[in-house]
Amino acid sequence: MKITYLLTWADEMGGTEMAVYTQAAHLAPRHDVEVLSVFKTRAEPFFDAARSIKRRYLVDRTGPHERPVRPSSLDEAACRTLAALPSEIVDPRWESTFDRLSDIELTAALGSLDSDVLVTTTPALMVAAAELAPARTVTVHQEHRISELRGSSGEPLLVNAPRIDALVSLTERTNDWFADSLGAAAPELAAIPNAVPEGFRPRSDGGSRTIVMAARMTPEKRLDHAIHAFGQTAADHPDWRLRIFGAGPQEAALRRLVDGLGLHDRVELPGPSARMEEEWAKASLCLLTARIEAFGLTLLEAFAAGVPVVAYDVPTGPAEIVRHATDGLLVPAGDIDSLAVAMDKLMSDDETRLAYGRAARQDVYERFGQQRIAAQWEELFSRLVARRDSPERLAARADRTALRIAAGGTRNFNAAAPATSLPNSTAEQKAREVLLQAQDRTGTLIRSAGRLAELRDDLTAHRMADLNLEITAGALESGGVPYLLLGDTGVGHRIAVPVGHRAAACEALASALHGDPVYAELIRPHTAAPGALLAERLRGAGDVAGVRVFKPVTSRSRTLRYGPAYGCTVEFWAEDEHGWYEAPRGTTLRGPRLPSLRPDATQRVADRDYPTSSHFTEPLMWDVDFPVDVVYTWVDDSDPRWRKERAAWTESGGVRETDTGDARFRNRDELRYSLRSLATHAPWVRNIHLVTAGQTPEWLDTSRPGIQVVDHREIFADPTHLPTFNSHAIESQLHRVEGLSEHFLYVNDDVFLGQPLRANHFFQSNGAAHFFRSPTAVPPSPLAQDDEGYIAAGKNNRELLRAAFGRVATHGFVHAPHPLRRSVLEEIAERFPDEIAATAGNRFRAPTDLSVTSSLHHHYGYLTGRSVPSTISCAYVNAGRYDHHTVLSRLLAARNRNVFCIGDSADGEVPATEQDRVIRAFLAGYFPVRSPFEKP
Repeated sequence: MKITYLLTWADEMGGTEMAVYTQAAHLAPRHDVEVLSVFKTRAEPFFDAARSIKRRYLVDRTGPHERPVRPSSLDEAACRTLAALPSEIVDPRWESTFDRLSDIELTAALGSLDSDVLVTTTPALMVAAAELAPARTVTVHQEHRISELRGSSGEPLLVNAPRIDALVSLTERTNDWFADSLGAAAPELAAIPNAVPEGFRPRSDGGSRTIVMAARMTPEKRLDHAIHAFGQTAADHPDWRLRIFGAGPQEAALRRLVDGLGLHDRVELPGPSARMEEEWAKASLCLLTARIEAFGLTLLEAFAAGVPVVAYDVPTGPAEIVRHATDGLLVPAGDIDSLAVAMDKLMSDDETRLAYGRAARQDVYERFGQQRIAAQWEELFSRLVARRDSPERLAARADRTALRIAAGGTRNFNAAAPATSLPNSTAEQKAREVLLQAQDRTGTLIRSAGRLAELRDDLTAHRMADLNLEITAGALESGGVPYLLLGDTGVGHRIAVPVGHRAAACEALASALHGDPVYAELIRPHTAAPGALLAERLRGAGDVAGVRVFKPVTSRSRTLRYGPAYGCTVEFWAEDEHGWYEAPRGTTLRGPRLPSLRPDATQRVADRDYPTSSHFTEPLMWDVDFPVDVVYTWVDDSDPRWRKERAAWTESGGVRETDTGDARFRNRDELRYSLRSLATHAPWVRNIHLVTAGQTPEWLDTSRPGIQVVDHREIFADPTHLPTFNSHAIESQLHRVEGLSEHFLYVNDDVFLGQPLRANHFFQSNGAAHFFRSPTAVPPSPLAQDDEGYIAAGKNNRELLRAAFGRVATHGFVHAPHPLRRSVLEEIAERFPDEIAATAGNRFRAPTDLSVTSSLHHHYGYLTGRSVPSTISCAYVNAGRYDHHTVLSRLLAARNRNVFCIGDSADGEVPATEQDRVIRAFLAGYFPVRSPFEKP
């Protein structure tokens, strides 16, 4: 076979480049192998291994200006012009290094490629291959990072993966994420790890008293953690030193840290090394502290030299390589104290450290040897090439692309499964999981994110947390283990158990949950590896600060997953010399210590009472215990009666097109999903008031308690102002909703709660309402007739406040739920009756409008002492822009925003029908659990 590896820059130092040369070197004796590099950046490649591999370059960057490597008639001026233009193949948000000259050279090179297999190594290059490679060339993408955590550089992955033949990940975890995200649109998926580079590698004798790290000096590598941890152990080990090889933007900061800790004679930063195999031979211990790590060639290199490892147990990478207490130690990710303890253990115990080193070297070639790994690549390539002329191959590729689009995908959007923070199960545990899945008779037990999970579409976030509490408390009670439910503010529950009952608690959980797909994440384990065990295996947990019990659940769409964040944490509290009990980590609402763990009260959660302390049943200073309602304004723009009325009033004249267009009123069923977001993330809401123009969604069950439909005729002080098509007018009358609580949230139907939130995200316990300022300023210019409606209203608000208070409002507010007080709205209406009446009388948005609920209330409330500034994590997506669709994919995978808003614009580049399809696909994926307000 002829195999071409496509790299961005083959001459540079990087894990991707090293992995490619390692593979190519082993395949070259049996195949025609070449490396095709888009850019030539050095006179000679950084890695010695590259010199034995056939290489081709497209664009030369080693001279004073870019130029094609091929013979070309392009002069310097033309080359400089093309190099200054952005790429049309690779979006600069994915990779900024590409330009129009590289486009031209890639098009020429890939279009005429005569290889059997083209292997791409970045998502950007995968796009180029999907667009440009000949149909007969097999295209394989090789992912060298954690795809689910890539950010902008990974945006084209899910969109373009259906258009290639195979997608290969370094770990099963990432492979599973692709399977969940792509579903039937996935190409062939495989997980093939990196291999140990071949050739002679000197061996460490383990006696050097040197710790070695090799990493680029960026925040993601958390090298400062290693320096801090070494600082904690340095005094006890005066003959040890730490050497960190690499360079990067944090180098100066790390040098300052070393000096600040007084470690300048113990910690060395010698820069990058092209011969790391020699440096590993001088080491006795290796550290890995990265926040994310796809696989970690440095760990393989250290093992090949017989150097044991202490590593953070991040979701992928270290746990696939390091076998805890066999060839290294895994510690909880980000825990500097645990890192220091593990380092101290191996620095102090020569026998154990040497034994770990021997185990590492003995087994690394058997587990990750080049022959073993290359055989997996050859098998994949051979199988794909054997069927490349089959008519079914290109038909299947077309079907995959079609399925992705039919599921709501666009050129920038594809539904994505959530990322996970848990490392994979060990091989032993995985074997048990396979058996449990085989014994499942319901057909609802699947493998998702490296764990067994139950398929369910009926659990809200808070109900999931309550279910984990039920499971945990039931198991402890069955074993007679005393416990106390702690008051907490998180979505997951916490239980305190005296440390003397730790073994009994683990035994009770293991016995009661034997055979169930329930897990326990270990908290600060001192003897066992971190991670999550099947709860039935807790007997071997050993010395831990606690366990977080959770039942993994995933939606049938695979886009919603409940994991340890919703688990019930069992903490083992120790008694001090004064008889008080102390939390092993963190604190409670009443502090980190309690006088007793004997329950003297109960707390009701869902339909069950749990033992607790009376300290947690008293109202606390910051508790929001007053009722909070929600108000929506909604319109069904497909209603013929409503459309006829709007057309009639539009034709009456004097109305701007921007204030009457379909984009302002378009209904894409957002209300259904916004209600779902409330039901799952804000169960504390008392009543929901849906304000409409005599309309009711056909799916809404109005007989359910907690929701009522309010007609405009019920709230407008002057009925002659109806019908109205002006949201500003409707909002000016919301304080007149009958039965509305003093404190309420005003929520547009295109605003959604993205995470579980508490009432005090929006109100203080003294009744003050929060507001969330936008960085966008209201232009300081006078009101103009061509100002957009919201700009005009902002300017009118500003002048009203200037006249009343002598203060100038400069900014608007983010697209989030607006915390409001009914009394403030009433006072505004009484103080400015003419302005409120004028706004209410404008049937469409007009230059004289005020924006009462989304702006004026917040400023007025602040100036009168009833509103205060606060912050909220918010995302805004314009569905009318293709580049914003990538935000939707990231939101699904990360679920890292408190709230988000999906709007559009009248002049959007995305057709309305395509916007509809994308929004519905995204919302159905984010909120698959029906709210209680939907008809069966």
